[in-house]
Amino acid sequence: MAKLCFLFLFALFLFLSISYSSSDSHFEGFEAEEDDFDYQPQPHSHSSLSSQPKPTTKLSTQPIPEPNPEPQQHQQPPPIPNTFNDLWDEDEFEGLPIQQQQQQQQQQPSQSHDSSSNPNSINHPNSANNSSHSLHSQRLNRPSSFTVEIVCGIFLIIFAFNYFSGKKENENIALSWASQFAAKDSIFEKNFSLLGIGDGGDDSPLLLKEGQTTFKFYASGRRCCQGLLATLELKSRHDLIARIYNMIVPTRDEISFEVYMNDDAMDHVVFALAKKKAAKTMHKEERDLQRFAVLLSTPNGKKWVSDDLAVISESKEVAADLLTDAVIDQVFGDKAYDKVGKSLISLHFSDQHSGMHRKVLLFKFVLPAAKNMADMTRLVALVPYYIDLIGRYKLSSQARSKTEIARQKAAQEAQRELRNLQQEAIQRKKAEKKKMLEEAEAKLSAEAIRKKEAKERARQMKKSMPRMKMTRGA
Repeated sequence: MAKLCFLFLFALFLFLSISYSSSDSHFEGFEAEEDDFDYQPQPHSHSSLSSQPKPTTKLSTQPIPEPNPEPQQHQQPPPIPNTFNDLWDEDEFEGLPIQQQQQQQQQQPSQSHDSSSNPNSINHPNSANNSSHSLHSQRLNRPSSFTVEIVCGIFLIIFAFNYFSGKKENENIALSWASQFAAKDSIFEKNFSLLGIGDGGDDSPLLLKEGQTTFKFYASGRRCCQGLLATLELKSRHDLIARIYNMIVPTRDEISFEVYMNDDAMDHVVFALAKKKAAKTMHKEERDLQRFAVLLSTPNGKKWVSDDLAVISESKEVAADLLTDAVIDQVFGDKAYDKVGKSLISLHFSDQHSGMHRKVLLFKFVLPAAKNMADMTRLVALVPYYIDLIGRYKLSSQARSKTEIARQKAAQEAQRELRNLQQEAIQRKKAEKKKMLEEAEAKLSAEAIRKKEAKERARQMKKSMPRMKMTRGA
């Protein structure tokens, strides 16, 4: 169900992204020039204002004519010529009387007379302003202007949903493994006395969560070994980017077991088993395999592992003793490998490991889904099986002599490398000291350098003179 919801949300996100990219782009708040106001006040020059004559009042002796009963047409005053339209700035001439207001006051009676004479005509002085404002508000209220916000909101919802669902899915896988192999009457409960962290009580947790993708399990209290550490490395299902990447480049959930053997419970054993490509990589990268072991060919007339696997061992005797018939028939044989062995990544047993513990057994498997966790029962059963097998395993005298010679040579090479490292450290210190002295001499004055040279010359002369031995006479 979680996968279906995630796919639906991801498809919705892609659909909105494509629809947004295909729509016409525009900038909010920046409309075309045709949406500007049609009404523009006509600026007047300062000279025209100053040159206009003031109205004068004169007394007339002529009789006043009688009013005409017929309405006279209102005559508009001649427009004032705009001689400096490009140079006029209203902010620059702030405070000057605006003649336009006077003209508007003079035109009000005529406009009222026209409106009364023609009732069908309606005067809208701000019609252009209102129309542009309404057009601008309509464009702002269009759904396309909120496409970016909608896409971001959907992305955040998908990210949050994927985080919690992926986190829960990883926890379910880890708990399913623990309930299958670390619960009561399970494999590890029968082979180890202490499971999980803490004092081993009923309330102590079995798994230690170190992150959203890492879970660890610890067990101890068994013969031949000090303890066991299992690490579950799961996919980053809580990360949306990593989940999309895993769809393109598939990855797997893995589990690794590290068994720390006792010093007296493991003989000279260097052995590894993995798929052919991985085995070649291990033989080049692992130092103990590179120094002591070789890739073995398939023996004739003997039951052996599947053709997809490769064996790396210090000797054929060790490989034959560790790959028993029971292990081949149940896990690594041709028939069993198709059902069980495909989940194997590698086995690596070594008494010359380069880590903190010298004698270790390393197992690495692929984790199945939570509902199919029982499919890896045979692989997990290899862990206690090889602990007992290697704990009581002893090499023959001939094979042991060869392994001892190889380990002596390895120890000598290690000592030689250590001496070389020490010599390099000494030479590095001498070079640093010499450099410091040279820097100090460069800072000395000429007089100090002359005194130092004289002192060094005297020391050399004293060293070259023959030594005189004084004897006391009888």
